[in-house]
Amino acid sequence: MLTEEKKEKFRRILLNKLNELIQEASKTMSEMSGEAENFPDPTDRAALESDRNFELRIRDRERKLIKKIKEALQRIEDGTFGICEECGEEISEERLMARPVTTLCIKCKEKQEREEKLRGE
Repeated sequence: MLTEEKKEKFRRILLNKLNELIQEASKTMSEMSGEAENFPDPTDRAALESDRNFELRIRDRERKLIKKIKEALQRIEDGTFGICEECGEEISEERLMARPVTTLCIKCKEKQEREEKLRGE
């Protein structure tokens, strides 16, 4: 079971990452809205669109991570952080350090990945 001190450590890690992602998203939005879009050269215009699409895909992944971080913070609050939602066992501290938003212990995650591989996902 995680001590209050360790829970607080994970809360700080998660909040720092959350703030970092929110700052990046704000920076991206201000950069995109400030760009001049008058490119007479189709190649330049295509390059800008490609860059924007790539940036938006990254931001979409980050948006999903923000949601997972908020869910992990809620699990800290309700006392379920660090408990595998599949088997109910504790998730190792090493795994939580590597991926603090995880909801599965390493055994259950490996099982999930094997099943996905068998289904061809």
